[in-house]
Amino acid sequence: MSNEIKVPTFPESVQEGTIATWHKQPGEAFARDEIIVDIETDKVVQEVPAPAAGVMKEILKGEGDTVTSNEVIALFNEGEAAADSSEPASPSAEPASAGGSDSGDNSDILAAPAAKKLAQEKGIDLAKVKGTGKGGRITKEDVAAHKDEPAAAPAPAAKPAPAAAKSSAPAVAVEGSGERIEKRVPMTRLRARIAERLLDATQTTAMLTTFNEVNMEPIMKLRSQYKDMFEKVHNGTRLGFMGFFVKAAVEALRRIPAVNASIDGNDIVYHGYQDIGVAVSTPKGLVVPVLRNTENMSLAAIENGIRDFGLRARDGKIGIEEMQGGTFTITNGGVFGSLLSTPILNPPQAAILGMHKIQERPMAVNGEVKILPMMYLALSYDHRLIDGKEAVSFLVAIKEMIEDPARILLEI
Repeated sequence: MSNEIKVPTFPESVQEGTIATWHKQPGEAFARDEIIVDIETDKVVQEVPAPAAGVMKEILKGEGDTVTSNEVIALFNEGEAAADSSEPASPSAEPASAGGSDSGDNSDILAAPAAKKLAQEKGIDLAKVKGTGKGGRITKEDVAAHKDEPAAAPAPAAKPAPAAAKSSAPAVAVEGSGERIEKRVPMTRLRARIAERLLDATQTTAMLTTFNEVNMEPIMKLRSQYKDMFEKVHNGTRLGFMGFFVKAAVEALRRIPAVNASIDGNDIVYHGYQDIGVAVSTPKGLVVPVLRNTENMSLAAIENGIRDFGLRARDGKIGIEEMQGGTFTITNGGVFGSLLSTPILNPPQAAILGMHKIQERPMAVNGEVKILPMMYLALSYDHRLIDGKEAVSFLVAIKEMIEDPARILLEI
């Protein structure tokens, strides 16, 4: 009797997903809880584990297909003994034949179904295609980008007549011959959703940005003085700059509640808590996991949370629920070298703080010119809800607390 593999239940905010990668093919065995398929939603890539040990029988939804919550996407035969049959399906052995595209499509080649289909259509030997997918799996994009080497066209060379050999030479693609290569790939669901939300933010909000600059020298001296002790006391947690900005933002949000509010229809919703989203860059796009109740978090807890988000985001391990909500967002373009930018709002939030690169600049201090490590700060806000006075006051509060870190502790 066949068992079903189903799509996990998506949250209410996620309507559907796309099959990204199948890690098991028909006839291949797997253990319980082994990841067998990745499903990409507009928020994260969700890994689906095997509900029991068994052997894949049939894949009902291929890579690139759209799926919904609890939809059946594959069938498998359950059985603990099935784990023993995993060896024959292993790609560790060399392919039995590498003479053509048909032999490259057998189970010895670790390739996605879409990749096998495209290789068959193009007459490409999968044994000669380098896979860039998980575990060396050959993806459809790998096949599309593959170019046979000149030696891969033996037919003209087999002709005895020298003239025929010469006439075949122009048909061989020579690297550097001026060929203009283009690669077309479908936009990922996550990237499409990011584009949709960014466009929506610019079209439906009265977005405005105000700027200020902050002297980072006090925070840098404080960090240099206590970073080793901090790391030792807090079990390896490193002391960074982001924790200070989160703590400063919490206090500034308390002082100016409008920056921590949101618009819901004709109502203004004032939040009595500070859930701060931290923008994290991943290979698939920008995600914004949320630190909940930061008003109750220590500096070490904030730094731990941010580091955890960064590591799991790169591996695609952040859950959808971890990116829900949020009352305010902080993004740090400075880690990539950005000196100044205007961050785009993350609706329904009313404001977002942009940090930038720390740059030494000559500054006038008490009538003297000093070289100081300066950072530009940018606050983009929805002018429908936040007035200019409130936005500027918020940014000044951040500046004052960063330049005098004792204010963060004393909440003054």
